[in-house]
Amino acid sequence: MAHRDADVCEMQLNGVSEELSLLFLDFDTDTVEERPGKGDATCSRNVMRKQRNWEKQLAAKKSKRKEEKQRRKLNREQEAETSNSNPQYSKRVMKEVSKERLAEARSTGPKLCIDLSMTDSMSDKEISRLAGQLRRLYGSNKKATRPFHVFLTNMSDTGRLYKECLRMNEGFLNYTMEITEESCEDLFSSETMVYLTPDAEEALKTVDADKVYVLGGLVDESIQKRLSFSRARELSVRTARLPIDEYMVKKENDKNFHSKILAINQVFDILITLCSTGSWSEALQAWFPRSKGYVVSSAVHAPISEAE
Repeated sequence: MAHRDADVCEMQLNGVSEELSLLFLDFDTDTVEERPGKGDATCSRNVMRKQRNWEKQLAAKKSKRKEEKQRRKLNREQEAETSNSNPQYSKRVMKEVSKERLAEARSTGPKLCIDLSMTDSMSDKEISRLAGQLRRLYGSNKKATRPFHVFLTNMSDTGRLYKECLRMNEGFLNYTMEITEESCEDLFSSETMVYLTPDAEEALKTVDADKVYVLGGLVDESIQKRLSFSRARELSVRTARLPIDEYMVKKENDKNFHSKILAINQVFDILITLCSTGSWSEALQAWFPRSKGYVVSSAVHAPISEAE
């Protein structure tokens, strides 16, 4: 009886083994039949292309984070320098010092005028962006050791921009700057004005205390090209551009995008840094947006050495 049971068990085990063998054979057959062919090669190329694109995006994000980190570090160093020079001062006292500097700039500071005569050509979205740029510009001027005397011209208290500034910018009515409905040509002589526009042929060399530097109150999305240059021609005033071609070079990027058009607060940050450091390279390195596709040339690092 025991021998019979053993034979039965052996037959059952043999049956199971055969079934398992068949399963393995089926698996191997499927594997052979589905070996990579032309379609799989195409799939692999797609995967590799996506992988390369992902790696490029990752590298771009990493580079952007690094640049932002360096920019924040520079800002912290500038703030620390101000704090270290007056370590005993409280925030309230520093606020008063800032007010005094802005008040003093009205009589001794270099003059900067924001020409807002072209806002009628802008959309509501662009008006909102311009209001934000004015807020950031004023914030930079407050922090400056040597602030500019800033004028907002053609600013009507019934206009869209004025209302948007009131809505977006806390304390706008208390800004230490000149806000007027008059135009820049009503306030300054044409001989003293220098209209900063990217379309000018002449490159700006330095900031002259006897000049009034005019920025067109426009934003990057403006659909009308050369509008600020045309405005300068209308005023019959001298034009100048930031020395981007002289100090910067194009940098390859995925979008093949290069632009010299900056927001007014970005131009202002470059000018304020130029005044404090005397170096175009340092000013452009700190504030020219990397997303515009330009970097400071390694061959040019000397400070400015000649006046206008």
